Amino acid sequence: MKSSARATDEPGRSRWASPGASWASALRRWATPRSASLLSALTVIVLALSVPLGVVAHQTSVGLVQIALTAPFALVGFIVARRQPANCIGWIMLVIALLSNVGADAGEYSVLAFDHGHPGLPLARLAVALTQLWVALLVLLPIPIVAFPDGRLRSVGWRRVFRTYLAVCAFFVVAVAVKDSAAFTDRHIAIDSSGELKTFTESSQGAGAALGAALFLLYAIFGLSFVVGQLFAYRHATGERRQQLKWLISGGVVGIVGFSLLLILSTSNVAALRLLAAVGYLGVIAVPLSIGVGILKYRLYDIDRLISRTLSYAVVTGLLIGIYIGVVTLTTRALPLSSPIGVAASTLTVAALFSPLRRRAQRLIDHRFNRARYDADATVAAFSSRLRDEVDLNRVQGDLLDVVHRSVQPSHAAIWIPRERAAS
Repeated sequence: MKSSARATDEPGRSRWASPGASWASALRRWATPRSASLLSALTVIVLALSVPLGVVAHQTSVGLVQIALTAPFALVGFIVARRQPANCIGWIMLVIALLSNVGADAGEYSVLAFDHGHPGLPLARLAVALTQLWVALLVLLPIPIVAFPDGRLRSVGWRRVFRTYLAVCAFFVVAVAVKDSAAFTDRHIAIDSSGELKTFTESSQGAGAALGAALFLLYAIFGLSFVVGQLFAYRHATGERRQQLKWLISGGVVGIVGFSLLLILSTSNVAALRLLAAVGYLGVIAVPLSIGVGILKYRLYDIDRLISRTLSYAVVTGLLIGIYIGVVTLTTRALPLSSPIGVAASTLTVAALFSPLRRRAQRLIDHRFNRARYDADATVAAFSSRLRDEVDLNRVQGDLLDVVHRSVQPSHAAIWIPRERAAS
């Protein structure tokens, strides 16, 4: 044991014998469950401050939306950081929640100071500058994707790509900081409804606009490459890792759809479309939740069932809405029936079609997205048909074990039959 300890203490064999050994060791000492609790408590305090600030600045809805969007990041980040302190993803999600809410609180404080006639409030100009902390969300959000699920990059090539991404993000952050310095240098401060300097919301001209477009394009290319990399990893993954990646991809798809609904429909004048846009917030929340489930492996293998159920009910809902509209139109316009009769006939038709449509859609979707359940059902059905004509007990036992292995996939299976029953 002593010789082994001396060997690991030799300079050439130390685990952390690298140029980054000192900061890596310091990071390991800092990343503890206690630190996760302290950072989470600070995040909760910042989240709670958004409520009174929103009330005073007449931006209550903005504060509530910010809480709804960032609270899942804080919760999942806290759980992951406490259970797996060495995994950087939990810490990144906590930092995203903290900095995003600091920026939102600063925006409400800025509105209170400069839009509601209180420019003498302490640190008002600093609050205007801190509204740009939304940049942290933009920069940090792709990192959990490329580092999923264990917080490590997959190869040397990905490390080089990631370093380039960090360099581009550093340049972008410096550019924002330089532009944001106007919060301290301008004699008069003009802000928009979110508390940001109007120079950020007004259109830029010339070289500034071209540079911003180029940086955004680079950011989009890097983010897309991270997603494509995980898709390729999913194609070659098996077992548990494949299920983890499936959670990540599913949550990402739901998040993209929800965010798209939010951007497209939030300004609509139709109440139903605005309600659908509000549902988009739930889609964004799916991203941190799916990452947390994939990392912690909690109910990991339920993803196929969840996907199939979600798709089946979405398909059935769309079909029933189309049938309902079609029957209402047919009965009220093409046929000489009153509107209440047409609505009643449409409702009865939809109610009668719900169960058969759901069963049919579920079978089709299970065949594509939930092969385990589909194959298990097919295997059990085939075994049941063979069992009717089988008289050899040994063959029945072997066939039963084969069915159990293929459908349930246990690590071990055995059949025990009492001797008196076997003799009879």
